[in-house]
Amino acid sequence: MLNACILLKIVPIKAHAILSAVREIGGVRKAYFTYGRFDMAVFVEVEDYKKLRVVTTKINDIEGIRSTETLPEA
Repeated sequence: MLNACILLKIVPIKAHAILSAVREIGGVRKAYFTYGRFDMAVFVEVEDYKKLRVVTTKINDIEGIRSTETLPEA
């Protein structure tokens, strides 16, 4: 299994809708708001890098997400 943290910068007025949408994606274990450079942290557990790409693509397709940074475990 592959674990990763995906950090999101989002449009503030869409924050709760984005959080709900992210939590519905398969492989997402935890998602919550943060303070600082990023607005949300999403923790995922997937089988491999191919599945991680699928999850990150679904997250990036959500309206209101400005940018993401994916940090897979080494």
